[in-house]
Amino acid sequence: MRLAASAKPFVARGSGGGRCEGCRLVASHCVCALRPQAHTRSGVCLIMGDIEALKPSNTGWLVADIVADTYAFGWSRTAVDPGLLALLADPQWQPYLVFPGEFVSPERVVTDIPHTGSTPEAHGRKPLFVLLDGTWSEARKMFRKSPYLDALPVLSLQPEDVVSHYRLRRSSRETHFCTSEVAALCLALAGEVQAAHALANWLDVFTTHYLSAKRGTPLDRTSAAHRELDALREVNCQDAEQGPAHRL
Repeated sequence: MRLAASAKPFVARGSGGGRCEGCRLVASHCVCALRPQAHTRSGVCLIMGDIEALKPSNTGWLVADIVADTYAFGWSRTAVDPGLLALLADPQWQPYLVFPGEFVSPERVVTDIPHTGSTPEAHGRKPLFVLLDGTWSEARKMFRKSPYLDALPVLSLQPEDVVSHYRLRRSSRETHFCTSEVAALCLALAGEVQAAHALANWLDVFTTHYLSAKRGTPLDRTSAAHRELDALREVNCQDAEQGPAHRL
């Protein structure tokens, strides 16, 4: 199912009383008007651990804001959602399980994928990035105890020159990235650079607003990420005015 149509409502601590239903932030710090648009051919499948979707700091929601074909399923050790199996078997998609390659046999690991084209005929099946959305311990558990994922190629990202800027939770390992950062890396690898850039800035702006509201600190609406989103919206408006015949 799509993340926006999740069967579980957003009921995290503090979710009531004056919060925006769109971005889940308090009304004074709403970011809905800043949401960028990006056209993507790739898809993202989130397999979410425990109550991950209900946490206000979860960034899977941000992926769904940018990538139209975002699907989310709750993980269970004893059962698997039939919709998830159907999605992984859908011939329009080429699923890639995104996970460190050190945990699987070398023949299963891929580090690059064909760049997506504007039409299905350009490069065959569209990439579907399967992300295990949860803490590192949860992700490892999902990886080990989900036999229906064993046949998928494992996309091992190699972001040697990329540093995580995630500030909403602490990680025990500096090399860890949050879900939206991983999704942005996948989009860039697929050649969808504009969407990757939009998602990275969307995370930055959301984080700034979230922490400002949580800590009661002044909100900087002139940050570099805010300016980047403004620039992206201007480009999108220009493309819309020119019409499809004039787009690259």
